[in-house]
Amino acid sequence: MPPIKRTKFKLSPEQLLEMFYWLKIIRAFDERLSVLVKQGKVRSGVYSGIGQEAIIVGTCFGLRKEDYICPLHRDLGSFLMKGVDARVMMAQMFAKSTGLSKGRDSALHSGVSELGIFGNTSMLGANLPVAAGLALTFKMDKVDNVVVAYFGEGASNTGDFHEALNFAGVQQLPIVFICENNQYAYSVPIEKSMAIDDVADRARGYGFDGVAINGNDVLAVYQATLGALKRARAGDGPTLIECKTYRWRGHSEHDKAFYRTDEELAMWKSRDPIPTFTTYLRARHVLDDKALKDVEARVAGTIDEAVEFAMNSPDPAPEDAVTDLYA
Repeated sequence: MPPIKRTKFKLSPEQLLEMFYWLKIIRAFDERLSVLVKQGKVRSGVYSGIGQEAIIVGTCFGLRKEDYICPLHRDLGSFLMKGVDARVMMAQMFAKSTGLSKGRDSALHSGVSELGIFGNTSMLGANLPVAAGLALTFKMDKVDNVVVAYFGEGASNTGDFHEALNFAGVQQLPIVFICENNQYAYSVPIEKSMAIDDVADRARGYGFDGVAINGNDVLAVYQATLGALKRARAGDGPTLIECKTYRWRGHSEHDKAFYRTDEELAMWKSRDPIPTFTTYLRARHVLDDKALKDVEARVAGTIDEAVEFAMNSPDPAPEDAVTDLYA
């Protein structure tokens, strides 16, 4: 076997395999949730991110524990990558007392401050001004932590998006705006909601750089994020990274997505980020059959253990509904 060298991103073979593991476990987590919700075992809403895993892995891989993320409902993988145990995450979806919110709410609204995860609201796009506020705190505290704020192309048509970008540009905040452009805002195709091709173009109007990239290429996402993080930590302000991708499922598990064609879905499935990265790793002699089996066994064991933990965890006690309240 020829010698294995680091990539141009200075990623070692071990780091590349770690990236591969994250892609696989995020996919497996969403796939298992899809089965469990059909079995009536999941009490949370399920918004599958299958097909979009490269965005989460590429944007989270270079983060520190002190950096904050503001994830969306389709970003469960970011919780895992920032340090939430898969068992706890699964218990959250089962609305068990061992979940992040102890059975109170869905994953969308849960956060973990000590891990740098800020819970979102159901009003998509409303997380962006909050993310800008977090970034302002870092600037005022004179620390080089960064906020990574996720949003969809649909959210870029809301007032909150424009206000957040304007404020971030004026204040030169350490924030990276990540647009997960999966072509549909629920059932509305992008050409019906925008008169431009790239959401990234909107950054220029607020005084900072925007770039549109292939969101199914984990290394492209990682490279773009690495540069944005470096600029943010150096005090050079925000960046908008638009990741072009596609969600394989409907808006949620109850949405059959009749508004799109089979041909369109097939085209995007041919761009699946996991086989693409697998081919790359094999060509670089980083991944062989044994390593692949090891990763798949590790993923399967983790997911099985998470489901078993969630199913065997106690339901929240009714009287606990009035605890952890803040006035």
